[in-house]
Amino acid sequence: MRLTIRNEQPEDIDAITRLTTAAFENEEHSSHTEQFIVNALRRCGQLSVSLVAVEEGKVIGHVAISPVRISSGASGWYGLGPISVWPDRQGQGIGSALMKAALAELRRLGGIGCVVLGDPGYYGRFGFKAHPSLELPGVPREYFQAQAFAGGLPTGTVQYHEAFEAVE
Repeated sequence: MRLTIRNEQPEDIDAITRLTTAAFENEEHSSHTEQFIVNALRRCGQLSVSLVAVEEGKVIGHVAISPVRISSGASGWYGLGPISVWPDRQGQGIGSALMKAALAELRRLGGIGCVVLGDPGYYGRFGFKAHPSLELPGVPREYFQAQAFAGGLPTGTVQYHEAFEAVE
C-alpha cells in the first residue's frame, strides 16, 4: 500500500473529525475533545500545518500544528497536536511519517521551535525533550517537551490557543 502525506483539503474535514474521535476514544489521558479542538483551530485560522496521511483514497492519519504564546515574548513557536491515526493502523509508522512531515513543513515555514504534550518515549524519537525553562501549567514537566529549530530555547510559560478549550 502506498501512503501519501499531503495538506488537508476541505473534503477531508469530516474524515479528520471521525478519525480524531476514534483515535482518542480509548486513550486514558485524553480529554476526548481533540476532534473539537482541531475544528476550532481551523475555524479560528490557527492551523498552521494540517497534514493528512492518505492510503487508497482514505484519510488514515492527521496531524495539526498551531501557534503558541510564550510568556517571555519569544515568537515563532508552535504546538504539535493532536496527531491521530486510526486505531487499527497504529504502530505501522503512519504517525512517525506524519510527525516527520509536519516538523519539516514547520521548518520550511520558518518556525523557530515546537512544543508537544505527550509520551516522552514516543516524542523523544523526533528530537523533543523536556526542558525546565519551558512550562505548561498543570502538566508534569517530563510530559511537556520542546525542540528548537533555530537558536536556543526560550524561557517561560507556554499557552496554547483558546481553541484547545473547545468541548463541542
